[in-house]
Amino acid sequence: MTASYETVIVGGGHAGLAQSYHLGRLGRPHVILERGRVAERWRSERWDSLMFQFPNWSLRLPGHEYRGSRPDGYATRDEVIAFIERYRELIDAPVRTGVRVARVHPVDGGFRLETTEGLVEAVNVVVATGPYQEPILPGVRHAFPAGVVQMHSSGYRNPAQLPAGAVLVVGSGASGCQIVEDLLAAGRTVYFAVGRHRRYPRRYRGRDMFWWMERIGALDQTLEERPEARERPNPLVTGVGGGHDIDLRDYAAAGVTLLGHLLDVTGSRLHLADDLEAQLAAGDENVAVFTRTVDAYVARSGLPTPAETPAVALPRAAPPASIRALDLASAGITSLVWATGFRRDFGWIDAPVLDGQGEPIHCRGVTGCAGLYFLGLPWLHKLKSSVLCGVGDDAAHLADHIAAGATRTRPGLIRRA
Repeated sequence: MTASYETVIVGGGHAGLAQSYHLGRLGRPHVILERGRVAERWRSERWDSLMFQFPNWSLRLPGHEYRGSRPDGYATRDEVIAFIERYRELIDAPVRTGVRVARVHPVDGGFRLETTEGLVEAVNVVVATGPYQEPILPGVRHAFPAGVVQMHSSGYRNPAQLPAGAVLVVGSGASGCQIVEDLLAAGRTVYFAVGRHRRYPRRYRGRDMFWWMERIGALDQTLEERPEARERPNPLVTGVGGGHDIDLRDYAAAGVTLLGHLLDVTGSRLHLADDLEAQLAAGDENVAVFTRTVDAYVARSGLPTPAETPAVALPRAAPPASIRALDLASAGITSLVWATGFRRDFGWIDAPVLDGQGEPIHCRGVTGCAGLYFLGLPWLHKLKSSVLCGVGDDAAHLADHIAAGATRTRPGLIRRA
């Protein structure tokens, strides 16, 4: 038999659960189809020592927020999973786990979903599968010698997983930096190919950077206000060790060999760009822009806040002279972690809602295909659209849209949760 629902939410992460909350608030029947378990990517695609990047007080979903004793601390991976799982229990979300959606396409009056448990029909479909779907693995990986063990950051768990020898980490976002620190703590020799990154101070003028982002309104900015933001890397911050500033020069002082970004591989020889200093300087400029913005806000608003105490200059090793080529064997590199991010994979959506690059075409999650929606993507509407504390606003908007069109129902459709 074909199961029928008014609304099917695809994805049981924080976005899908937030959507469930708001549909439930409006009394609209729905079901969540989740390919694995609730918060599956947190469970199976994150390393053991991962720490949440933002303070615990920012763990907020509609109708539920952090109530623990460490609001200014940073949650572990397992604590984030527990927070999301507790949310599912509190809102009694109708989740069917272990159900993968292989295809969704429009039919008369709604949509048909082909799943691992049979056909499902729905008037509405909300795609809440998140932004971290398909690992990006550069084509140059095929040029590496067969003996070098390669994995994406989504498959990395801990240093013991890698063979003895030096490790090359490619990609200097938050994931790459946390993995470098994890390897360093285990006494591993690390080479770090650095690309574009945006450094932020962990704390400034007595507050966490995320507090300032929220206070000055940055989290509520839209792409219309900041069109250049779509191409910028995410802020480089960490919650490891209670949270600390990330400056890649400190990694060099700790023994990491910093490299420019990876260009090519021939045999066992890496070819590297001469852009390390430029990348580090760009990171420094982002810190300066952030602190100037906060200072201007404090002056404008009259907010009582301490002046920042100048940091004490500590001796640090300068980055090595630019290395344009490196022999893997001579360096003892036996493994490589690609911290190169993710791309979205909506190939299973058989509807005219994607552009030539496979990106959704929508207005705040509402597509031109009536009844098909997207939720939980970066910049869906605002900067905060994909994060725990921000996804609820978009979920409420979509729930209202769905409720307003509730009369558009296929004749004979069975409405059940």
